[in-house]
Amino acid sequence: MLAILLILSKFLDESVEEVYASHVLEHIGTQLVENVLKEIFRILKQGGIFYVSVPDLEVLTKLFLAEPEGLNKIKLMKMIYGGQIDKHDFHYVGFWRDFLYALIKQAGFTSYKKVNFFNIFHDTSSLNIHGTPISLNVICIK
Repeated sequence: MLAILLILSKFLDESVEEVYASHVLEHIGTQLVENVLKEIFRILKQGGIFYVSVPDLEVLTKLFLAEPEGLNKIKLMKMIYGGQIDKHDFHYVGFWRDFLYALIKQAGFTSYKKVNFFNIFHDTSSLNIHGTPISLNVICIK
C-alpha cells in the first residue's frame, strides 16, 4: 500500500479542492495512515475538504458482542478484519472517534466534524447493520 503515498506525492502542494476516502484507510497500517493523512493535508488547497469514512470499531465490537452465534456474527467479524477475499481485503487498523481525531489533528487539520453520512452519493459512509450505522464519517477542512 505504499503505492498510495507514491500517487499522492505526484500532486503539487495545495492543488486539490476535495479528497474522498470511504472505507480505504483501514486497509493500510497505522504508520502509513499517519503519512497518508499528512499528504492529503499537503495537497488540499486552503479551505479544501477531506471526506473520510472508516468502519467504527467501537460500534462494530458492540454489535459483535451482542450478536448470537451465526452468519451475522461472521459478517460482523469480516467488517472488523476485512472480507479477506484477496490479498488487499484485510483491515490492518481499527478506528474509533478519538483515535481518528488524533490522527486528523496530527496531520494538521484543525476544523473537522463527525457527520452521519456524506450524502454525496450512495457509498459506504451510509452502511448499516441491523439499522445501526457502522461508519465513522468525518469532514475535515483545511
